[in-house]
Amino acid sequence: MHIFDDLKARGLIFQTTDEVALREALEKQVVSFYIGFDPTADSLHLGNLVQILTMRRLQLAGHKPYALVGGATGLIGDPSFKDDERSLQTKETVVEWSGKIRGQLARFLDFENGANKAEMTNNYNWFETLTFIDFLRDVGKHFTINYMMNKESVKRRIETGISYTEFAYQIMQGYDFYELNQLHGVTLQLGGSDQWGNMTAGTELLRRKADKTGHVMTIPLITDSTGKKFGKSEGNAIWLDPEKTSPYEMYQFWLNVGDEDALKMLKIFTFLSLDEIDEIGAAFDAARHERLAQKILAREVVTLVHGEEAYKQAVHITEVLFGGGALKELSADVIRVGLSDMPSVSVSADGDKNIVEILVSTGIVSSKRQAREDVANGAIYINGERVTDLEYSLTAADKIDGALTVISRGKKRKFILTYN
Repeated sequence: MHIFDDLKARGLIFQTTDEVALREALEKQVVSFYIGFDPTADSLHLGNLVQILTMRRLQLAGHKPYALVGGATGLIGDPSFKDDERSLQTKETVVEWSGKIRGQLARFLDFENGANKAEMTNNYNWFETLTFIDFLRDVGKHFTINYMMNKESVKRRIETGISYTEFAYQIMQGYDFYELNQLHGVTLQLGGSDQWGNMTAGTELLRRKADKTGHVMTIPLITDSTGKKFGKSEGNAIWLDPEKTSPYEMYQFWLNVGDEDALKMLKIFTFLSLDEIDEIGAAFDAARHERLAQKILAREVVTLVHGEEAYKQAVHITEVLFGGGALKELSADVIRVGLSDMPSVSVSADGDKNIVEILVSTGIVSSKRQAREDVANGAIYINGERVTDLEYSLTAADKIDGALTVISRGKKRKFILTYN
């Protein structure tokens, strides 16, 4: 399938400046293209991953990617569809975050091989020597206030107020396109659908300043069936940095995607062919309770982002936490993350640790009679191991990392004991 048709079938094309011309260009020549990533945090997230994987698809189809880190624009702040002014970061912070983003991008694109190997660049390289007067004379003169005011991202902020700093952001992004075209022959800019106004500022500058035609293609902002966006601004970020979102947490995120979203996400976030996804869809629909689509989705994305060993470890943690394994194999930190939705009860480190007393005092059961029945019937587990002795008392050996104990009533209901 032609790359343009594949992207469209996967739901990865929202808007283009000229679909016929862009499709023809992608079919007949090697297209140099770019996406810009502003360092507004110290890690990229799943919303960014959609764009990164689109870059990778185009590179695999023979086109040449330029990953632009916004070392300069990150100091300004993009107003696109934000209700409030962004907090300005220090230059030192932006430099640090830019370096981390460069490292993450290098995991997904081929920067080593072939004529279409990926290139990394930073717009600070051309903005740091550009004086304010030169910028106004050579760039600003090509934009009218009317043109800039008509951008939807600006219109939405006029009532509440927008600083000149953020108002000028679109010109800076437009200048990025111009510079990349002059330096590297870049003719296509990709970005999220909320970037349309900023991106078309680039094609406008190319036309006015260099008498050239550039292409723009936006990628939909990915939402689930409830309309919730995958992005850090929505408070539900899944980060690509394993220190911020562990492979286990990412695995669980995909494993819990709703049935109505699973196949859609397979098309967007994996490199499985559309035919393979259709086959998965047929098996999935025949037995949705088995969650085949979610399991494959979790496997593919976690392996892609963190590697096969991290995926296997995430599966192992899941099996131990929810499949009745020995919890002492895991660290207290992993258990806290994995069982974050389970009730947590603080108990005295010096108090009575008899199992019957613990079950009642923590509210796990309502009475001593019920506690005795549960223990005698083998329904109580300490750190995944069944306890049937009514005289059993918790000891230091039952404290994982000296910090917590997991009591299960049956294999599904778990309670975390912490010690004060």
